Amino acid sequence: MMNLEFENRLKTIAGGMEYPPVPDIAGRVMTRLRSSSHPRFGLKRLAWSLTLILLLLSNLLLIPPVRAAVIEFIQIGIVRIFPRSAEPTPEIVNPTAPDAMAPPTATPDASLPSLIPLLDNIAGETKLANAQQMAEYPILLPTYPPNLGQPNHVYVQEAEGTVTILVWEDPRQPGRVTLSLHFIPEGSWAIKKFEPTVVQETEVNGRRAVWTEGPYPLILHNGNVEFTRLVDGHALIWADGEVTYRLETELGMGEAIRIAESLEPIP
Repeated sequence: MMNLEFENRLKTIAGGMEYPPVPDIAGRVMTRLRSSSHPRFGLKRLAWSLTLILLLLSNLLLIPPVRAAVIEFIQIGIVRIFPRSAEPTPEIVNPTAPDAMAPPTATPDASLPSLIPLLDNIAGETKLANAQQMAEYPILLPTYPPNLGQPNHVYVQEAEGTVTILVWEDPRQPGRVTLSLHFIPEGSWAIKKFEPTVVQETEVNGRRAVWTEGPYPLILHNGNVEFTRLVDGHALIWADGEVTYRLETELGMGEAIRIAESLEPIP
């Protein structure tokens, strides 16, 4: 009887008390679960966005004018050439095309000045046999045109690497240079110090090459460095291994490529 009265009393007291509201535990748990899933969705969306951007950039680089504007320089061996104008990249020219086959011997021009004073002032003139011993790379000679023969002048210059320069004169006009071939080893400043104008991109023996124009540095007897040209023409620049070649000629690009591809070791 006592227990029943006590129980009724507790119920009466409990009914008069104000019970706090029960928190929405299930709702809070669902909210947290939803919020934790957002970052994963955001990362996926970011990944898709980056993928689309890369695809768009890849497609844009297929357009020559855009590619010329984005790619700021052309790397040929140790030479980093900065084009002066963002022009479309020309197509590779087949050196055997009819318009590229200029005669190997150009007509002398009596109005052109003699370069004998400059040739005499260039430092490091030596014999071809000595140059072979001084250079750490094989010196190659053109076998085309067949009547070219050995160079009239050979120079070996130290420019943070042994640079070899071969020079051919016009036999009908001594002092007039018709062809020069430069061998520049990796690390030399001899070809890093100038920014030639790129006329056209092409290939030499399947390797990337550029047809350029512009002066380049030569070391003189007095130690000065003069930016000049030995030939009033263009230069073909390409690389093979650790050596960069610069073939300067007054002939057309097709003939220059043919000369470059005829290089062979000295027998």
